Amino acid sequence: MARNIIAGIDVGTSIIRIIITEQRKGEPTPKVLSFHQCPSAGIKHGYIIDHNEAVSSIKKCISEAQLKAGVIIKQVYLGIGGISLDSLRSKGVVMISRADNEVSEYDVRRAMSQSEDELPSIINRTILHNIPINFKIDGNTVFGRPIGMKGKRLEVEMLFITIMTQHLDDLIKAVEEAGLAVNDVTASPVAESHFILNKKQKDAGVVLANIGAETVSIIVFEEGYPISMAVFPIGSSHITNDIALGMKIPIEEAEGMKINYNEDVPQKKKLGDIIEARLHDIFELIENHLRKIGRNGLLPAGIILTGSGSNLFSLEEVAKYTLKLPAKIGLNTINDPKKVNFQGQNQLNDLGFSVAYGLCIIGNNENEYGGISHEITKKTKNMVIKYLRIFLP
Repeated sequence: MARNIIAGIDVGTSIIRIIITEQRKGEPTPKVLSFHQCPSAGIKHGYIIDHNEAVSSIKKCISEAQLKAGVIIKQVYLGIGGISLDSLRSKGVVMISRADNEVSEYDVRRAMSQSEDELPSIINRTILHNIPINFKIDGNTVFGRPIGMKGKRLEVEMLFITIMTQHLDDLIKAVEEAGLAVNDVTASPVAESHFILNKKQKDAGVVLANIGAETVSIIVFEEGYPISMAVFPIGSSHITNDIALGMKIPIEEAEGMKINYNEDVPQKKKLGDIIEARLHDIFELIENHLRKIGRNGLLPAGIILTGSGSNLFSLEEVAKYTLKLPAKIGLNTINDPKKVNFQGQNQLNDLGFSVAYGLCIIGNNENEYGGISHEITKKTKNMVIKYLRIFLP
């Protein structure tokens, strides 16, 4: 019997991370066969600037992960991030088509299509996800699925997550040249949310923030659904640069001081002030985005911090102070046996793997959105890949 092997790969600016799992019959969670990370090359702000270097680093990481897992993988679930990710909201309105005024799946699809038609120009961009945020029938909000309800007018508000087509094209091409077929593509904040966040947090209202090397990405949930997503061109490498300039030391030494802040380092107070100043900049960007969408100070589940930069000192305190929200690091989630089964392997203490974990969960069909939205989102992504492959050599 063929083994059900599912792998997720997260190609970041500084690090490539891959997790290989196996879903076994009768087990509720996939078993982790290996998790591995390698330095990445040829990538800046999440997009490829040197194709050959990127392919070489991806190929190396895949090879080493396969060796540790003792299996050969042929396909992978791919996460995509970077500054060219963006989100837009749009509404679509249609008259209900049936004579008895009952909403059908056909009506829902028409309303969603109309919502896409109402988007401003997205030239050079590809829609990765189209997620219904809410439905209304005759102006009244629908709690749950609209199909089967009755009325004259159906309205849907959608969240569209888009990416520069060129960046998506380049990343798929690099992974496939490294030897793997891309089974599906997911925006990194969406993939990570499948793993880090729970239903209670998503229902109450929460923002998930991933602090990476060169970018900070956020995704905001309310009533169980994502309502906004954004990526900012700032990350933990900017803190390293600030330390190097402020302390007059080489970049390599500055990175070491940042990572080892809790140990005995020289000029600790000055170092702390430098780190806090840049963290304030990061959280002010998040605060401004929340204010723009009318959710600043209004997310009961607060902010959950993740990513490779989430181990920075006083991160929670600065987040609480700046955002006026509850704040916590999502570290406990990645070792939750209800989510991923290590079965005796060493567990992780690195939130940088959370995107790759989320991709494996998606691959195991543990989808949070359910129903028609999931079907359409999956269909859209699969069509994206088929479309791009036409143009790949």
